[in-house]
Order: sequence, then structure tokens, then C-alpha cells
Amino acid sequence: MKRRRFSSDFKLQCVLDMVSGRKSPAQICREHNISESSLSRWRQQFIEGAPKIFENGSSARSAEAQRIAELERLVGKLTLELEASKKLLSYFPSR
Repeated sequence: MKRRRFSSDFKLQCVLDMVSGRKSPAQICREHNISESSLSRWRQQFIEGAPKIFENGSSARSAEAQRIAELERLVGKLTLELEASKKLLSYFPSR
């Protein structure tokens, strides 16, 4: 017998239905023909992973802010180099 695979969206919807109280665990299992142990495991994974959602958002923004600052420094450096090159070229007679 081949194992069924469920998408993360499907698992999330089942867990949200259960956690919100819209449906009972038994009702979800009957409707989707899944075992209660699978649903319990998905719920546990959801609870364990929930704090990471908020951590990743701030660290992603922090990494993004660092990248922006790095690019701004690079733009500043390149602007200075361009200005210096223009000034240096102004000292040489044009052909």
C-alpha cells in the first residue's frame, strides 16, 4: 500500500480548523480520511514551529536592513571613485 502525502497547506487548514474550534478532531479525520495520530502530529509540529514565525520575520528584516546598508555604502564608495576619476580626467588635456 502506498503512503498518502499531504501538502503543507492541507495540513495547516486541518490544524487551523481544529485549533479554532470550527471542527472537532474526529470530524476532521472523518471528512479527510486521516488518522487522529497524524492530525495530532501536525498540531504538535504547528505548535513547535509557531514561535519561529515571529523570530524569522525580525531576523529577515534585520538581514535585509544590513544588506541595504551594505549596498548604500557601496553606492557611496562608487560615487566617490567616479567623482575622483572625473576630477583626474579634467587635469589631462582633451585630444
